[in-house]
Amino acid sequence: MDRSTGLILTAVPGIPLVRTGDDIVALILSALAAQNETLCSGDVLVIAQKIVSKSEGRMVSLKDVEAGERAIELARSTGKDPRLIQLVLTESKEVLRAVDQLIIVVHRLGFVLANAGIDVSNVGPEGSDGQVLLLPENPDRTAQNYRASILSETGANVGVIINDSVGRAWRIGTVSLAIGAAGVKALEDHRGKVDLFGLPLKASEEGVADELASAASLVQGQAGEGLPVVLIRGFKGPSEVQSAATLVRPVQQDLFR
Repeated sequence: MDRSTGLILTAVPGIPLVRTGDDIVALILSALAAQNETLCSGDVLVIAQKIVSKSEGRMVSLKDVEAGERAIELARSTGKDPRLIQLVLTESKEVLRAVDQLIIVVHRLGFVLANAGIDVSNVGPEGSDGQVLLLPENPDRTAQNYRASILSETGANVGVIINDSVGRAWRIGTVSLAIGAAGVKALEDHRGKVDLFGLPLKASEEGVADELASAASLVQGQAGEGLPVVLIRGFKGPSEVQSAATLVRPVQQDLFR
């Protein structure tokens, strides 16, 4: 992949609060048009997970959830609402660790996440206590659908990334990762390339989609900024063959399990 020598990241203003059934692509194209902006082939759109989940109707009210025995047991050790724990278990394949106010799981999509990525912030207005938001059903598929819709509507061959904030095993603080991707090279394998001194690289794989997702997060913000969509220009190397699932480390290579 040719390296990009400069990137321009621009948050797209004017995206309204999203509700179930809203057409995310239509909202983005309308917001871009209001700024006299059009998409070009090679652009990358990074879209926050929250608006994707909201459009897909992934909102759940805790009052409609009945906790099972396992959820009640974990609630005692974590201090969390057993109904929330039940949703975490439903969305997960395996519980890796449960401590006070924290439960780490393997999400059904393969990602290792706290609380199965279930959101309680920026979910609804004041008074919507008990509403939580699950991750999209299949974010890679959603990214592919958005990309195809944009191509059909505009003729632009763009990359699409759906990002979400997660913690990291080795570091304090969250960064954004790509949980869905289409039309970008999610993982760049540099093994076999040579360094400045002609030595071949032996263990260098770059999580390109994650880097783009995290860069976009800097302009999306983490609180009440209301800027869930970022347009990235200047990135080189689009690819239609990789998804965010490419970035999930195989269990046999995971030294933390």
